[in-house]
Amino acid sequence: MPIPRLPTRRPRHSPRLQDRPRPLLEHLEELRQRLLRSLIALGIGTGIGLLLADRAIDFLAAPVGGRAGLVSIDLTESIAAYMRVALLTGFALSFPYIVYQILAFVYVGLLPHERRVLLLLVPLATLLFLGGAAFTYFVMMPVAIPFLTTFAGIRTEPRPSSYLGFVVSLMFWLGLSFEMPLLAFALAKARLITARQLLRAWRFAVLASAILAAAITPTVDPVNMSIVMVPLIGLYLLSVLMAALAR
Repeated sequence: MPIPRLPTRRPRHSPRLQDRPRPLLEHLEELRQRLLRSLIALGIGTGIGLLLADRAIDFLAAPVGGRAGLVSIDLTESIAAYMRVALLTGFALSFPYIVYQILAFVYVGLLPHERRVLLLLVPLATLLFLGGAAFTYFVMMPVAIPFLTTFAGIRTEPRPSSYLGFVVSLMFWLGLSFEMPLLAFALAKARLITARQLLRAWRFAVLASAILAAAITPTVDPVNMSIVMVPLIGLYLLSVLMAALAR
């Protein structure tokens, strides 16, 4: 009489269980490489920005009368302001490549026609960032600088660190805020949000725009806040449109 065979149990360390972490590790390795390339591009851009910092400072200091309108009271203050301007210039120069690295990271799960659409977002993202920086310099600064330097009838001589830090921070954060429509397009493309959801949350969007405007602007007066808040609300409405186009 044949002896019946008992069913064998799968070993605890099966090949399938060992292979499961590999895709995640591959994605993390690719993400590390993308971040490293972005940091290298930022370093190269900052090196170029050091060569262009003199012209950039002359351009940024024009609303207060050029470099003659800035007064330094510390030995290292001018160097810190110089490096901050060089860093912003380097970020602006490397921004298209950084955006490309971010988009290339998600290329694996996209269809060919979706990849072609995302390639168009690289120049568009660059133009939006530069548009936010231009809005800061040509629209907001002509209103904010006279108000801040003559408030209460007190003449103000700004320091290089405070003035250039103020201008650089405004240009950087408003430049990133102008990327809101592209972010909405990417999230809608990934089916994480819809245009209808964005429309329903318009009250929260107005409140968030007010909070963000208060955080970006140096003062809480209604003039400077409205200069930033109105474009943010317009960008939110444009984000609704981009979300609808993505679907």
